[in-house]
Amino acid sequence: MTTIAQGAAGMKENKYDDKSFFDKYSQMDRSVKGLAGAGEWHTLKKMLPSFEGKRVLDLGCGFGWHCAYAVEKGAATAVGVDISANMLERARKENGSEKITYLRLPIEDVEFLPSSFDVVLSSLAFHYVESFGDICEKVRQMLAPGGTFVFSVEHPVFTAQGTEDWYYGGDGSILHWPVDHYFTEGRRDASFLGEPILKYHRTLTTYVNTLLLTGFKLTGLAEPGPAPGMLDIPGMRDELRRPMMLLVSAEKK
Repeated sequence: MTTIAQGAAGMKENKYDDKSFFDKYSQMDRSVKGLAGAGEWHTLKKMLPSFEGKRVLDLGCGFGWHCAYAVEKGAATAVGVDISANMLERARKENGSEKITYLRLPIEDVEFLPSSFDVVLSSLAFHYVESFGDICEKVRQMLAPGGTFVFSVEHPVFTAQGTEDWYYGGDGSILHWPVDHYFTEGRRDASFLGEPILKYHRTLTTYVNTLLLTGFKLTGLAEPGPAPGMLDIPGMRDELRRPMMLLVSAEKK
């Protein structure tokens, strides 16, 4: 496997290297407990292919949980890419392995030789990327024929309004989830962990059709609710009121 270019890590927004934001993110269940703390993991893991002997790329790898899982399940190599130095420092410390390489660069700047990987993963990262079409083109080039592309994103119902918060009654109770400007794709000035953050909204149609138009065959789609064992966690039952995530698996034709 040969990297052609690693690009410049300073050109894209990098909220995760802001100390205040990163400290809050590090306290989330999914940050502390890893995959076991991720509400969608019970569904996502069923969509993953066999990793035995595979070359794996994780785009927006964060703390490296998926890289470590792939290697644990027999992957020959794993490459984790993330723009955040804070993320990668934790990844190397908590999920380091001689079979895993971590690279600091924006997802948009990733360039590898054709057919460098058998599996490309991405967890909750593409809604930070302006052009999903460009990503699909890159992934198609980097994947070997028949290779697998599995990713999760924030669901279009979740990203449409932009504010990413419920509407509340006068007593503070949740009334409903707002969905507005659904068909107007593009930038959203969102709030996450009480901090402003830039995200990009696109429709479900755009996610699926972009994959099909760039040479992929759709093999799975899921809108997971939280795992049954998580429903006693405060606030988790409200996650059954609207989809928060979209999971997609596809195969390079």
